Amino acid sequence: MTQQIDPIENARLADDTEMGAVTLKVADLDNMIKYYTHALPLQVIDQQGSSAIIGRGNRPLVILEHAPELQHASRRAAGLFHTAILFETETALAAALYTAAQYAPNSFTGSADHLVSKAFYFNDPEGNGIELYWDRDRSEWSWVHGQVEMDNLLLDPNQYLRDYLTEDAIQNPVIGGAEIGHVHLQVGDLAGARKFYVDWLGFDATKANFPGALFVSAGGYHHHMAMNIWNSQGAGRRDNTLGLGQVDIVLPSKDALGEVTERVKHYGVQVADDGRTVRFEDPWANELRIQAADA
Repeated sequence: MTQQIDPIENARLADDTEMGAVTLKVADLDNMIKYYTHALPLQVIDQQGSSAIIGRGNRPLVILEHAPELQHASRRAAGLFHTAILFETETALAAALYTAAQYAPNSFTGSADHLVSKAFYFNDPEGNGIELYWDRDRSEWSWVHGQVEMDNLLLDPNQYLRDYLTEDAIQNPVIGGAEIGHVHLQVGDLAGARKFYVDWLGFDATKANFPGALFVSAGGYHHHMAMNIWNSQGAGRRDNTLGLGQVDIVLPSKDALGEVTERVKHYGVQVADDGRTVRFEDPWANELRIQAADA
């Protein structure tokens, strides 16, 4: 007898899934705008009242929402680990690294060659993690038994600047495109993260054997999202604090959005649907907003 495959349980996110903007609740809006536009460097796309949309060109990357009444979250709470901004070229990444070093050198926290990418890490003035990175071509990535090979190799930021920073990039650091490549979260446990993000939402697990972390993606990317328990093991649902407001995920079509909506409802996830976007929370109250590119 042929085994029946449940279309809900075996459905995956569309290959063309992308990450959208990350919303941050901030205490000092003006200071945060200065950091994101001077240190990274990004641009103010729109600012109205208590919020500002920060990005590159017309692509929103970070949305800052003024919420001075909120408290900072505990370092051990679930929430944002870092927002990762992907640059088109190594020169563009070097330009961002250079401006960050000039404007806010104390915000630098480390760097690494991950085999699939080269990355530099920072904390913004309110402690939100940031990764600035560039991807090697997919043909250079190595996969073993369905798991992408990643590592943390030495990457000297000063040597990187010597290798890739140009005089033109120093004069005009806003060069080339940039997008949210991935979003890394703190969660309470990895088994729960895998159930929600892989089994229910439909990502593929691309790196499940890294100590204390799970990496997931759609369409064979190394990771669109990651979850770790390095600081937050055992954490429960988040309080309403400064830091992460929501994570946007962009699907290629309304049909793909409808499929995801039905799938998470099937598993009992409470969904808010306004006809254009769908919102729901993961088990730790990290809010996701899903939208269709063709909406």
